Amino acid sequence: PGFGENGFGPGLHLKREEDMYLRMVANIAFGDKPDGSEKVPAASTEEMKIFEKARRHLPSTVYDAKRWQAVVGPELWPHVVYVLNRGGRFQGYAQAYKGDQLANKYGKMLGIYFDNLVSAKNSMTGEPYLGHADFIEGPRDVLGRKIDDEAQGYDLTLITYKTISQCKSRTVGNYWLQAVYPENSFEISVADARRLGVNDGDRVKAVSASNQEGVWDLGLAGKKPMIGRVRILEGLRPGVVAFSLGHGHWAQGARPVVIDGATVMADPRRATGVHANAAMRVDPVLKNTGLVDPVGGSAVFYQTQVKLVKA
Repeated sequence: PGFGENGFGPGLHLKREEDMYLRMVANIAFGDKPDGSEKVPAASTEEMKIFEKARRHLPSTVYDAKRWQAVVGPELWPHVVYVLNRGGRFQGYAQAYKGDQLANKYGKMLGIYFDNLVSAKNSMTGEPYLGHADFIEGPRDVLGRKIDDEAQGYDLTLITYKTISQCKSRTVGNYWLQAVYPENSFEISVADARRLGVNDGDRVKAVSASNQEGVWDLGLAGKKPMIGRVRILEGLRPGVVAFSLGHGHWAQGARPVVIDGATVMADPRRATGVHANAAMRVDPVLKNTGLVDPVGGSAVFYQTQVKLVKA
């Protein structure tokens, strides 16, 4: 029950992704009221043609108009297309405000001051936490002391992000995605590239105050330098260097492995690019972990200062 033949009830199957997703869109198109009075308009004949023409290049395994319509039924289908063509259901601007105030109010208590935070103490400093939001310039160590690596010449703020074509460590083994995005880069602005004297494709290494060697220390497996190619673009703020996650492997088939005397050969496609998390600032007090958010406990991913040096 819950999937396969009659997964949603008699005659309502759940065999493919669209069996679920199209019904979700149909719910959005129909609205909350059972009488259908909140239903979005039906797509016009011209809109229906645009919807179909925009997908004419897709194989039937991806888009089959008759099958999609059958999932939600012919009556709801034009309303579903209306939502899909717009990428969602949106309230009209005229309905969004009452006078100069928002019409859709939160309607619940908004917590501005939290007694339970004030009554708790930071175990590292002995000081109570603030009970309200505040701006605290960072980065800071667990004792609350400001860290100023920029003053030591580490002039770029290191950030990371995920790209849709290589979003997990395991996706390096997906060769379709590898063909689309075979290697990541150290991405910097045009202004920083000029200042540093580097060009597109140059190989550079990331070093930081807590990793001046610029390597992953893998113990018995040796060391892997954090070296990647430069990619120069206008869409990044000067003073920032970014790298996308998913590349820079030393395992996952990136190196040969011997198992029971037999060597499993490496695939060089799995070793491309760079992963620079090891450059992220180690807390100078704890010495064995990165900087942390003192309240939430999460890692600080966006406040490490690094240098890029030519490899």
